[in-house]
Amino acid sequence: MFTIPGEMIALITFPGVIIHEWAHKKYCDWTGVKVHKVKYFDPGKNPAGYVLHEQPTKYSQTFWISIGPFIINSLLAILISYFTSQFVHEGLIYYLLFWCALSIGMHAFPSDHDASHIFNESKKSLKNGGSILHYFAYPFYALVWLANKLRFIWFDLWYAIILIAFGSSLI
Repeated sequence: MFTIPGEMIALITFPGVIIHEWAHKKYCDWTGVKVHKVKYFDPGKNPAGYVLHEQPTKYSQTFWISIGPFIINSLLAILISYFTSQFVHEGLIYYLLFWCALSIGMHAFPSDHDASHIFNESKKSLKNGGSILHYFAYPFYALVWLANKLRFIWFDLWYAIILIAFGSSLI
């Protein structure tokens, strides 16, 4: 099986890394969690970006901050591919926009760290009564865990291609 080091993939798909971290930061802002430090892209490092924030006080904050990149990156990849397929039909801009959509889509899935954070905080919160978000937390954790384990068969690339195909097919 052909493999490319993660740092090389991050370098090639850097717009996706940046949007992924930006999504974490925006969800911190939207949920009222103070951000201490953001590194949107640091080439050659693993992870290639990060957001350091205070400990959320509510389970919903943890949930949305962790799931934020999945929502924003997925929607943005769909929107860019829709716009590109509808309004830009050739040339360098066409390929540049599709590359952006592909790189953003490839970085939609949260890391194992984010998924395990949702899972662990969900277990703690359930002891205190829980919330409706718990019904999403466990299937989401399983999906992220599986997606990250399937990266060796380029699952993240296939997911991005599906997003682009969906966005391009919208009328």
